[in-house]
Amino acid sequence: MPRILLLEDDEVLTMGLLYALKEAGYETDHAKTVAEARRLFAADRYDCLLLDVLLSDGSGFDFCRSVRASSAVPVLFLTACDEEVNVVQGLDYGGDDYITKPFRVRELLSRIKANVRRSEAAAAADGEASAAAKLVSGAVTLLPLETRALLNGEPIDLTPVEFKLLLLFMRHPLQTLTREQLLGKLFDEQGEFVDDNTLSVYIRRLREKLEDQPSQPERIVTVRGAGYKWNQRSGPHA
Repeated sequence: MPRILLLEDDEVLTMGLLYALKEAGYETDHAKTVAEARRLFAADRYDCLLLDVLLSDGSGFDFCRSVRASSAVPVLFLTACDEEVNVVQGLDYGGDDYITKPFRVRELLSRIKANVRRSEAAAAADGEASAAAKLVSGAVTLLPLETRALLNGEPIDLTPVEFKLLLLFMRHPLQTLTREQLLGKLFDEQGEFVDDNTLSVYIRRLREKLEDQPSQPERIVTVRGAGYKWNQRSGPHA
């Protein structure tokens, strides 16, 4: 049975979520504080984390950052604010997705399912990636087995989803990938309940980390009316 850690201090919302998650087949542990969530996470294994942002003793962002030091478990933020700056902050701390309160339970369950499935697929892809332990494209080097990326030999600080997006681009050099294809690979295969703006944020953040002039990208280029393309060759090197 998939296991979820819920960090939420709203008692009414928590009651509803615990019931819905149980009915959907998830086993859920609940924490009201960041300290309690840290104890639970250290003692057990989870398939997904649902994190409120503002807690009495800290924030879900801080907890996510500590989780990312040792785990790539999917993290979904439950936030009352959908302003882009908050979304970007959550992604920078290592979050995989966010959902704005109030939300529909069906939408939340779909996003949980999509992120857990994506995580499982990524784990399977690690074995596939062993055939190409290194991908090189100009100044960018990707080490799939180590989940590391380098630019001009220097490490690039990427979130888990940013890394997966870069890996997807470099595995399909000079090929136009539609937004639907990218969303399908990164999130839900059907693209259900995925905010299209989230992909735009990931693309922009990745450009800021890879491009000399992010406003005039040369690596990740926009193909007007079609999607995006990794605009240089890449391949495995010994």
